Amino acid sequence: MIQMQLYDVAVVGGGVAGLTAAIYAAKAGKQTIVIEKQDRLGGRAMSNKKNGAYFNLGGHALYHGDALASFREFGLSLQGNKPSIDGYAIWNGKLTVLPTGVKSLVATPLLSWKGKVELAAWLAKFGKLDTHRYDQVSLREWIEGNVQDPMVRNIFYALLRTASYVVAPDLQAAGPVLQQLKNALQGVLYLDRGWGAAVDELRKKASDYGVRFITKSKVISIDHHNGIVQQVLCEDGTKVPAKNIILTTSPAIAHQLVPHAEATALHTWKKQAIEITAACLDVALRRLPKPKQQFVYGIDQTVFLSNQSRAAYLSEDGAQVVSVIKYQGKETDPEKDLQALEQTLDLVQPGWQDELVAKQYLPKITVCYDFMHTKRQENPGPAVPEIKGLYVAGEWASHGELLVDAATASAKRAIQHILSHEGTERTPYYEHRDIV
Repeated sequence: MIQMQLYDVAVVGGGVAGLTAAIYAAKAGKQTIVIEKQDRLGGRAMSNKKNGAYFNLGGHALYHGDALASFREFGLSLQGNKPSIDGYAIWNGKLTVLPTGVKSLVATPLLSWKGKVELAAWLAKFGKLDTHRYDQVSLREWIEGNVQDPMVRNIFYALLRTASYVVAPDLQAAGPVLQQLKNALQGVLYLDRGWGAAVDELRKKASDYGVRFITKSKVISIDHHNGIVQQVLCEDGTKVPAKNIILTTSPAIAHQLVPHAEATALHTWKKQAIEITAACLDVALRRLPKPKQQFVYGIDQTVFLSNQSRAAYLSEDGAQVVSVIKYQGKETDPEKDLQALEQTLDLVQPGWQDELVAKQYLPKITVCYDFMHTKRQENPGPAVPEIKGLYVAGEWASHGELLVDAATASAKRAIQHILSHEGTERTPYYEHRDIV
């Protein structure tokens, strides 16, 4: 059994939320440790390399939001570029010009003249939209109540689905996803060598601040006594005493790790969580059969295609790395979803299989364990109020942010809470006894 020193902050999980929390804690002078069950850090932000091509775990783009601001604050290089948004739409099984600017708006056959005028008006005023006014209404309620033209509505559904990965317009809160679209319209960033490169930089930054890492170590329990956290207990017997513990696991795992969690807010957060998943097919192609068709939204299908290589270095031999995503609802079928993704590639890049260098299929990857929806009783965290020193962070612990922005923002909230309550805590139980 390995008995560790007493840490100020122990972070369970080495994904983006965990690394962000660790860096902020260590920057504030706190003795910090990260415990990760896998042998690699990064969680769903890690990248895989196949035949010289860098594949993320599904399509990833960095928006103008909390994550980008945090990464810049840390001094990450964030090498990569903004992709062009000139794109196409899939409607009735055919490709057509997607209206993303003045020229394409005039050219697209998707919209009537009346529809073009309405969409142009929306694009002009969207940047000034007060999205918080719509935090408590569903996305469908907002679209049906504010957008008149049926095809403009369809385009909004497609844009907002892509911005959030969510296919639940009756449940999704409109305000947060409208804000995400506002951020997207400022342009997104595709990262060279995938998101794994950013993870490597985050780890180095954390190490430079003195953060300690334990990998390949599965946490099995969070000990607490008299309403105060005590230590992290690992499967191999390692015990990590800590004044503060931040769980960046899913809400279900957090609930499982904490004894008597049913008597805490963790129970509410677990029960209200609605998981969002996607099927993702990534391919590396020697060349694009149709070089102009690199960015495609499904309008009447929940699919999206992007050639990330048009803006980022993602292969060592010039191969084009294309991501195709199917946003999933409750019903999923690995074979049917793969068929839908391959049919999208057939339509957009006919003959793609003759150019194939490498591929990766993820039939059902968790995008987020929960999101901003109208059935939420409360926004999770940062603190678990019933247990002093216990916190949660992760993309599901959102207070309005989406995806990776929620991961970094929730991590920041946890550290801010810890720092603001310094000097107010009771003497921890573990200082009165020897831990065996």
